[in-house]
Amino acid sequence: MALSLLTPNSLTKIPLTKLRFVPSLSPPPPPPPRAASVSFRRLSIMSSSNGIKVGAAQMTSTNDLDANFNTCSRLVQEAAAEGVKLLCFPETFSFVGMKAGESLQIAEPLDGPTMRRYCSLARDSNIWLSLGGFQEKGPDDAHLYNTHVLVDNYGNIKNIYRKIHLFDVDVPGNMTYKESDFTTAGTDIVAEDSPIGRLGLTVCYDLRFPELYQQLRFQHNAQILLVPSAFTKVTGEAHWEILLRARAIETQCYVIAAAQAGKHNEKRESYGDSLIIDPWGKILARLPDRLSTGIAIADIDLSIVDAVRTRMPISEHKRLESCQKISSLSSL
Repeated sequence: MALSLLTPNSLTKIPLTKLRFVPSLSPPPPPPPRAASVSFRRLSIMSSSNGIKVGAAQMTSTNDLDANFNTCSRLVQEAAAEGVKLLCFPETFSFVGMKAGESLQIAEPLDGPTMRRYCSLARDSNIWLSLGGFQEKGPDDAHLYNTHVLVDNYGNIKNIYRKIHLFDVDVPGNMTYKESDFTTAGTDIVAEDSPIGRLGLTVCYDLRFPELYQQLRFQHNAQILLVPSAFTKVTGEAHWEILLRARAIETQCYVIAAAQAGKHNEKRESYGDSLIIDPWGKILARLPDRLSTGIAIADIDLSIVDAVRTRMPISEHKRLESCQKISSLSSL
């Protein structure tokens, strides 16, 4: 059996082997009752014989640094055993505070003990890690940075992205949250080369600002967009999958979206549903339910990126900048 993108006669035929697929156009099944112990589940899809395996982790972080690290360590070991070369963790993977101010209290510089621990984990497991949303010590005692840290398989920090768009919202029927009260926004757009491809780094609420992803694709040549997140249940149900697939389609990039899932404490709950999406907007991998701790695994094949972009060359068709220049001249 083969999957064809665009039309039956176009693009590369992709063999679907060992397929266990949850259709992207149907909502995920209702989650089973959660066991007291953490269960690890995964969905693996072989999208191409030329692909490189990547994983999107799903977890429920708490305010226990050690417990969160132990969960991450187990997921890394599982991913490495499956041949995954890049494992992506969600926003706030290492810590989710229960009380106001807790995140500031545990914030550390990037050379602090917590990040060194995760760098060692990457080195010991010979795997790249996307650590999406680390509480990095900020410019003053009242602020931190929400920092996406990319670590290579030697345990070196290859690049960092500090979240630009801060989550200052009043979610109807859910929560009021003002991230800017304790977080300083970043200013730099970041893309980095890796053995998997050129990665564009973002964090969670960035997903609602397509111009960031447009710049990552058209100005920074990204091939794979990383979207570590901790979406609320309300916003996740409404927009999570739709926004992720839109970003993939409009940039013709793979999207890897690792998600926090379930109840972190009495006050905070995340939507979950970690996804890996191809450049045509098709979901390649997701867990059997959106709340389990585990890994969604799929193959990244950059020839698919090239094929989609060749068949539909939107980079050659972009006209907006020219139209803006013409409009400016006509108004003189």
